[in-house]
Amino acid sequence: MEKATKKWFPLFALPTLISFGIAFLSPFFIGIYLSFCRFQTLIDAEFVGFDNYVMAFSPDKSTGKTFFSALWFTTKFTIVSAITINLIAFIFAMLLTKAIKGTNLFRTIFFMPNLIGGLVLGYIWIMIINGVLRYFDATITTDANYGFWGLVILMNWQMIGYMMIIYISGLQNVSPDLIEAADIDGANSWQKLIHVTIPQIMPSITICLFLTLTNSFKLFDQNYSLTAGDPNNETRMLALDIYKTYYNGKTVYHGIGQAKAVVFFILVAAIALTQLYLTRSKEVEN
Repeated sequence: MEKATKKWFPLFALPTLISFGIAFLSPFFIGIYLSFCRFQTLIDAEFVGFDNYVMAFSPDKSTGKTFFSALWFTTKFTIVSAITINLIAFIFAMLLTKAIKGTNLFRTIFFMPNLIGGLVLGYIWIMIINGVLRYFDATITTDANYGFWGLVILMNWQMIGYMMIIYISGLQNVSPDLIEAADIDGANSWQKLIHVTIPQIMPSITICLFLTLTNSFKLFDQNYSLTAGDPNNETRMLALDIYKTYYNGKTVYHGIGQAKAVVFFILVAAIALTQLYLTRSKEVEN
């Protein structure tokens, strides 16, 4: 049976590999090549070397903002969002794994925002936030801080329920024998949490950190619909910066946008791989 599986595996895997090559690998390598070109279409691509990368990191002529401005804003947003989402989701998961009546209803309610599209969420929250800020004669685009915390609130509202479900799954798999042994040893609630519960749910923490970090760093829909980068592009995140650069209306900016996209891919990959390495190493230790 095992020999037959090895014999026919390449044949059955071939359609998937061909699809992967056409849908992902080909556009990926073409995109890298185009980042070194000035182009409007693939046919008229003109190789310009590293010019696009130099221009990608140069200040915007109209606003004075650079790629690093968007990177700094995105980094701050990602750090704050990842911490708040995981902390609140874990607290909710701890509460909803207690023997409390109606926990299944609460789990469903908390999870539902994750089912709403990013653009729709942005338009919902812009009405809510502007409704509050009008009492202070302001809007979400009046000050960059309003936009920053508006995005953080939106991201938390959308993702806490999803992360909560993953944490609940991990908490339910914690061995009752370990908790009982800790009780016998006289451990208090905090000691049991730090030395028993958290080490046991490290796989869940790995998944949740990966999802929150990557989703926050490459956020686009919510940023586009909530602030569109205003005021003065101060709330423009990397994905939106790439979009606005590429669709600037001038052919010369296509290559610059493509160069930014390549740098963006490298950053996301580096963040994801570093986080996975650090958290997976904790899983092995425990």
